Amino acid sequence: MSLRTGHTGLNVTDLDRSLAFYRDVLGFALLAEGKEDDRRYAFLGEAGGEGPVLTLWQQARDPYDGGRAGLHHLAFTAASVDRVRAYEAALRAAGVEFAHDGVVAHREGSASGGIFFHDPDGTRLEISVPHGAEGAPAPHAAAPTCGFF
Repeated sequence: MSLRTGHTGLNVTDLDRSLAFYRDVLGFALLAEGKEDDRRYAFLGEAGGEGPVLTLWQQARDPYDGGRAGLHHLAFTAASVDRVRAYEAALRAAGVEFAHDGVVAHREGSASGGIFFHDPDGTRLEISVPHGAEGAPAPHAAAPTCGFF
């Protein structure tokens, strides 16, 4: 397949709040920002990287609604399960609520797994690893953990 994800754009209700979350808690670098009152946005990625990974657009009036068609969740991959646990600690310190308690497997017996939580607007997020979650509990025996939270 010749296509791959370039970046993900999220509508947010409060750019300052979302920017603080993605920059200060998850560690994204602010690459560019639009500050006009009716055109506020932020491009986030890795400092010195090839471009934005995530774009935030202040144009939503209501929080995320998981019952509507569109984005189900946004998943990030970490380098190791220890790094996932470091993100978990930072998120807990910031008062973020989790969908499951700690690192969980993607399904029973899976080596892949991670943490599942919500951003300030309620958008479902995942930070996971393809290997390293062996032995972690699976909240649902048959269904993928990332599918229902």
